[in-house]
Amino acid sequence: QVQLVESGGGLVQAGGSLRLSCAASANIFRANTMAWYRQAPGKERELVARIGPTNIPDYADSVKGRFTISRDNAKNTMYLQMNSLKPEDTAVYYCNLYRVTIPWGQGTQVTVSS
Repeated sequence: QVQLVESGGGLVQAGGSLRLSCAASANIFRANTMAWYRQAPGKERELVARIGPTNIPDYADSVKGRFTISRDNAKNTMYLQMNSLKPEDTAVYYCNLYRVTIPWGQGTQVTVSS
């Protein structure tokens, strides 16, 4: 069964850091571009960052220079290192394939206090 499991969220003060992890089934992880998304209360889900199977990353303008996406193909795991966090980064963070998504996981809550 295909599964996505996000972890690593929490409550942090503005300027702090968190590292999110995403564990995925091997059959969908290794050959695909994976992505992090987030959804803030009352807003639509948005793309935060993506990374191809050869580790080429791309970022939304709002997180460039602060977030770093990476992946470990041997562990079928993707990461999102988030530094210099801002209150506007508060959201539930999800991982999934890029563009053509599969059923969403439960996400992980990130709350940044001012």
